Amino acid sequence: MTTTLRPAEPLQQSPDGGRSRTYDVCVNSRRVGSVRLSTDPAFGGASGVIQGLRVDEPDRRRGRGTVAALASEEVLRGWGCAEVQISVPADAEAALRMARSLGYTERSRNMVKELAAAPPVLPEGVEVRPMTGAEFTEWEARAKKSFAQSWIDRGVPEEQARAKADDSYRRYLPQGLATPGIAIHVVVRDERPAGYLWTGRHELEPGRWAAFVFDIEVAEGQRGRGYGRALMLLAERVARESGEDVLGLHVFAGNTPAIRLYESLGYRTTHVNSAKELR
Repeated sequence: MTTTLRPAEPLQQSPDGGRSRTYDVCVNSRRVGSVRLSTDPAFGGASGVIQGLRVDEPDRRRGRGTVAALASEEVLRGWGCAEVQISVPADAEAALRMARSLGYTERSRNMVKELAAAPPVLPEGVEVRPMTGAEFTEWEARAKKSFAQSWIDRGVPEEQARAKADDSYRRYLPQGLATPGIAIHVVVRDERPAGYLWTGRHELEPGRWAAFVFDIEVAEGQRGRGYGRALMLLAERVARESGEDVLGLHVFAGNTPAIRLYESLGYRTTHVNSAKELR
């Protein structure tokens, strides 16, 4: 039996050159599942995305998903993509095993925490204030550079990494400190900034919005003193005061201290985000 992809709709093309299309997964022309392919507008047309790959229950555990994934990669190569990205639910063990067997490498993960009704108490001596306009310009440049470097360190070409950083800050912080729904706080020690926290709301998955930690930074010279934990507790307070009961975040693979901190605070991984070069 032959597993193939059959277009389920016309190719969608955006003015900036992006492409997307939904395909039926077929076995000898019989539909057994579906998959959606697209280019990532944040990284540019050179980065493809496989989304929602699904094989119907009667045809699972027969290698259909693996063949469909390989066929999807071929389509993306034909679109000129140099890499492919996937995001797999953390509890989808079979899909995670398949991804590893096909050569995908974890780049990051999404995590969430269901918040208690009462906001946590901040550690004694921690002072908090809103970020000032004078601080914002320097902080944004530094945060954007750090975000791009995190992608570069995980194999993303520099040009694409900087495009991703520019796109993220343009999308989520378009009006700076005046952007509706966001808050940027500073933790202060001895009247000097010890850390920074950017929070807001984010669509965790289609139709599901929650509070979100967009960026957390502990100032050099203040690391290892518990300010990372204090900032995360502050994020919970901000979320609770905004009426949210779930707090999400994104953390890069290899950032073991951060992942351990989040897990110790009760966060759980919801999706594992991986990528693979298309040669």
